[in-house]
Amino acid sequence: MKLYLVRHGKAEPADGKIDDHDRPLTADGAARLETTAAVIARLNLKPDHIYSSPRVRARQTAEIIARALHKDVEILEAVDFDFSVQAVQVVTKDLGPDAEIMFVGHNPSMEQVVQMLTGANVMMKVGSLARIDIDLPQEPLRGQLTWLLAPKVFDALAQ
Repeated sequence: MKLYLVRHGKAEPADGKIDDHDRPLTADGAARLETTAAVIARLNLKPDHIYSSPRVRARQTAEIIARALHKDVEILEAVDFDFSVQAVQVVTKDLGPDAEIMFVGHNPSMEQVVQMLTGANVMMKVGSLARIDIDLPQEPLRGQLTWLLAPKVFDALAQ
């Protein structure tokens, strides 16, 4: 199974004027994600499902990527701040070894899930994408971090 973990793009600051749940992407954050999404489409990623946190910035990120991949976004509470390996297991338990799943969410939970699944200590900047390959079936889930792409890499690949 291929697991794609995406940290949402750059969002408006948490200044107390907007509820954290409602903070949108900045114009620059959305523009960079358009570049990211175009590169993701060129790389031929084909997630069967794209699951997003319900928070606005994550939903916007997921929608930009989904549009480029001609997919729909499914909102999943479990991808919010408390996203975990257990949530991944619940969502993927009935999927086969060829499944490709994308989760769009937040730090620190994205980094923690990468570490719990692979043992790799990573830093996921806003707009980053990690791919983890998992051999199924197995419990607990364990995988290998195949790659981690930061926004600057997407910018370079878009050239």
